[in-house]
Amino acid sequence: MIRRIAMTALAALVITTGGCGDDSSGGEANDKVTYVTAFGAVGRDAFIWVAKEKGYLADAGIDVEIQKGAGNVQNLTIIKSGQAQFGALDFTGAEIQAGLGKFTDWRAVAAVHQQTLVSIMTTADTGITKPTDLAGRTIATATGSVSELLFPAYAKLAGLDPKSVKIQGAQTTALNSLMAQRKVDALSTFLLSQKALETASKKPVVVLPYSQYLTDLFGNAVIVKADLIGSNRDLVDRFVGAAMKGLQYTIDHPQEAADILHKAEPTATTAAAIGEIEAMKPYVPAPGGGALGSFDPKRVEAGITELTRNGLMPAGLTADKVVDASFIK
Repeated sequence: MIRRIAMTALAALVITTGGCGDDSSGGEANDKVTYVTAFGAVGRDAFIWVAKEKGYLADAGIDVEIQKGAGNVQNLTIIKSGQAQFGALDFTGAEIQAGLGKFTDWRAVAAVHQQTLVSIMTTADTGITKPTDLAGRTIATATGSVSELLFPAYAKLAGLDPKSVKIQGAQTTALNSLMAQRKVDALSTFLLSQKALETASKKPVVVLPYSQYLTDLFGNAVIVKADLIGSNRDLVDRFVGAAMKGLQYTIDHPQEAADILHKAEPTATTAAAIGEIEAMKPYVPAPGGGALGSFDPKRVEAGITELTRNGLMPAGLTADKVVDASFIK
């Protein structure tokens, strides 16, 4: 009888202890989400690994699986299919896709870069120092990319006849090699690869930003599958907050952010990641001291007008169809 009572008491103790263990692990399980980067594992995307490593996402009750993206179309396809709930991409390119009616079930919830990072880049020995110097030259750009789509608008505003320039399509990964070997005269690409081009060419690099003329276009943005805003707004709010903490930390600590990226993705070199983070620093703060990640709806509308005026998409797209600015306070 005594033995039976003792065994019963022991069983009760085990059950009670097990229940306390569950509570100490946080009670309810964290939300599990998938995030797809803008393009691979590079410095511009380091902030999401930082948000994970520093515990910002975990503190927000979120477990994230980070997948490496491969540009706008693939990322929008992944978001549309539900394979990922969050992601990053070039906002201007995504606007064009939405304006053409190809991908519409997404919303940008935070601006990573307040201006487009698309730029003309060339080595100093070409003698190209201003847009009009590109007349009669060959520019390589990723085939079908936003860099290629925006060039005619940029050229016209800069006083250059776009037809006077030969555009050579190429794979994104081949661009720096083409320029370093002087098989082309310039690149139309993202300025964040300036450091990589300097390393590949062993020459100083001249950068002509598109943002000098296309002033209302944003760069990368964090996006979410549109219906998630309606079904789980709290999750979106928590994710955006944690991601922006990661972005701020990345900008404040480029070396540590690059180390975190390299630790998670060993193929990402620390030096290249630091170069990208340093290059994007001027483009991250919101104008007028606005909150990190904020979208100005008036600028979004002005950018849409610019894209429409230059024939990149038909009229009809409005800011509310591509941006939900309410998550940045």
